Amino acid sequence: MRPLPRLLRSFSHVARLPPFVDVVAEVQHALHTGAPVVALESTIITHGMPYPTNLATALSVEGIVRAHGAVPATIAIVQGRVKVGMEKPLLERLVHNSGEGSVVKVSRRDIGPVLALGKDGGTTCSATLIFSALAGIKVFATGGLGGVHRGGENSLDISADLHELTRCPVGLVSAGIKSILDIGRTLEYLETLGVPVLTYGESNDFPAFYSPASGFQSPYSINDPISAARVLHAQSLLSMPTGALFAAPIPSAYHAAASKIQEAVEAAVRESEENGMSRRGKEVTPWLLKRVGELTRGESLASNVALIENTAKIGAQIAVAYSDLVREQGHGLESSGTSTFQPAVPSQPEASALTPSALLSPSPTVNTPPPPPPQADLAILGASAIDISAHPHPSADLQAHSTSPGSIALSLGGVARNVAEAAFRLSSPPPASPVALVSPVGQDAFGRVLLDELARIGMRTDGLVRAGRTAVCNMVMDAKGGLVGGVADMGGVETLQGEEALEALQKLAPRIVALDANLRPDTISAVVRWCREHGIKTFFEPTSVTKSTAILSAIASSLTSSSSTPHDSPVTFASPNLLELKHLYQTARSDTYDLTAHPAWWHTVDAFSLGAEFRMDLEHLARREPALGFLVDSGVAQMAVNLLPFFRHLIVKCGEVGVVVAMRTNAAASPAWAGERSNVHARCVVAHGKTGAGEIVVLKHLPAANVDPGTIVNVTGAGDSLVGSILASLVRNQSAFEDPKTMNEVIDLAQQSAVMTLQSANAVSPLLSNLL
Repeated sequence: MRPLPRLLRSFSHVARLPPFVDVVAEVQHALHTGAPVVALESTIITHGMPYPTNLATALSVEGIVRAHGAVPATIAIVQGRVKVGMEKPLLERLVHNSGEGSVVKVSRRDIGPVLALGKDGGTTCSATLIFSALAGIKVFATGGLGGVHRGGENSLDISADLHELTRCPVGLVSAGIKSILDIGRTLEYLETLGVPVLTYGESNDFPAFYSPASGFQSPYSINDPISAARVLHAQSLLSMPTGALFAAPIPSAYHAAASKIQEAVEAAVRESEENGMSRRGKEVTPWLLKRVGELTRGESLASNVALIENTAKIGAQIAVAYSDLVREQGHGLESSGTSTFQPAVPSQPEASALTPSALLSPSPTVNTPPPPPPQADLAILGASAIDISAHPHPSADLQAHSTSPGSIALSLGGVARNVAEAAFRLSSPPPASPVALVSPVGQDAFGRVLLDELARIGMRTDGLVRAGRTAVCNMVMDAKGGLVGGVADMGGVETLQGEEALEALQKLAPRIVALDANLRPDTISAVVRWCREHGIKTFFEPTSVTKSTAILSAIASSLTSSSSTPHDSPVTFASPNLLELKHLYQTARSDTYDLTAHPAWWHTVDAFSLGAEFRMDLEHLARREPALGFLVDSGVAQMAVNLLPFFRHLIVKCGEVGVVVAMRTNAAASPAWAGERSNVHARCVVAHGKTGAGEIVVLKHLPAANVDPGTIVNVTGAGDSLVGSILASLVRNQSAFEDPKTMNEVIDLAQQSAVMTLQSANAVSPLLSNLL
């Protein structure tokens, strides 16, 4: 195969930050790779809403950002340190401390004192803008922007938010300006400051927080994220330090309540003037919002949550569009000396640092060779694909030889790609992700989409190998979501040859290698042999009943001759479902392979020394747990144990029944299992082999995670998410299955991951990282 041209991209970068700024790993990785990031303020947690709505909204907004393809970065100050991106325990800390009144509402003037005194602080728009710009985040989503207070022409009470928009090149998405303020004078002041104001909607009506229209007009209106991204990008190319305000009207479902809430706003403003609260600076806004909530009996709070969730969605869409735009502007082609894609690496700082003359001059040729790709802890080989699904309109009647109105969706798929994304999202990636995907991708339009989407997610692309065409699965569904028919063009996956796979693995130097059964059997054999020679653990995902036996050629060629000691399993892990397990077992015993007649198989099974006690323990378990009767009645336990000479760990996916782990270990590798005995209460059967051999056989059932059937959206990627989660756990601890407690934790996390993907429209849920 000829080398694939390298894609050069210009991504935003993480600047050299002060020592008191902590950027969470997920956000740092996204910024390094040019993936979209959305900043979120923390005053909604500390000063904007009551408990528990504040915490629920903060988590909901982060989830919405993830669901729309971006990484959330909630910003706050905790113990005198700026946090760009926050884990749930820190959010809970802010909620708790704000309830005790010990959290400062932080504007620009408060930053220095709060940091120096080691306090906690919820960042307002102005402070969040400062830290967003400092970290290199281009989009910030919030509820309402501050502005000129009523009577501000006399009091000069003007929010610091407005001036910060002149100093921070960040796109701020808000539901307009809070209706408790003087919106007209605020818009005039923004014009004086030179801050562009655009309504994100169908008209130029400028929204007023709870209301879609304030009676004032924006100079411009847009209604798509690409246009918003172009505004930010144009300002960046001109080195303008100014941000932009995108005012998004509250969702239409809340328009009817607007007039009632506005009446409460006017009443609250009058009260604040009468009781003197209007003259108490930054205390005014929280007081007014709380009072409006009281006057509307919580109706304004529901609108407040809705508008913040709406701006989070729009902010994520703009961030994705901006990331794509920067990536497109950075495209270039250069010859490469290998057959793999080069990694998407950060280039020089974003084009905002360029002068006009530099924009007009051709780029100089740089002869410095690219750095070698960093080592990957985990390499996953197999299929990457584009999934295209066509859904007719519910009223449409599908007809042969004709088209029907409906919708068409395009998404990323392929078993190896899905597994890699799940493992990536469940890792704690440094600037270079520990998870690499090795997969053939064509130089066609589908390949470009696949490559761009992987880079947008933040996944590595340096393991991708050029193919004749990209794998595509095109499905036509009926009005109820059932499959009518389709075409799967997966031939490109089988073009990955063993020498190309090994070339990629040699560069990546992984500690664990996973393979899906879409690969050619000779490629699988070459990879398994290479991994055994280098002492690298392997993980086989059977993919389907038909393809599950693709691993058997590799096993047959790996079996040693007759020996008096137990034979080492050629494959470390495999994850069949019940049908795949049965097919693997039957084919291994068939005349085609006859693997169970091999002397190595006999010596290993003999060392297990499984007798009447093991069978009695199994039967006792099946009687005590009727749902586990299939272990004995269907011969599942027998088949799994008979495959252990070939697979050291079998993780059998049993659907709604859960997972069954069948594994072999020994006292030297696992002192913890050496001390275990069968325990039907824990659904675990343990057998200790012959004295001297040290073999231990474990069969353990782990029940499925609870899931409401009504929440299931998509079943296609749940198994891939389960496998990806297990692999991510093995990257963190390769010996996780050698201890009963850590094995239980690994499978529990994996089943939670599967459930989360069942509840997502995507092949892999973007929310998996929340499980860490």
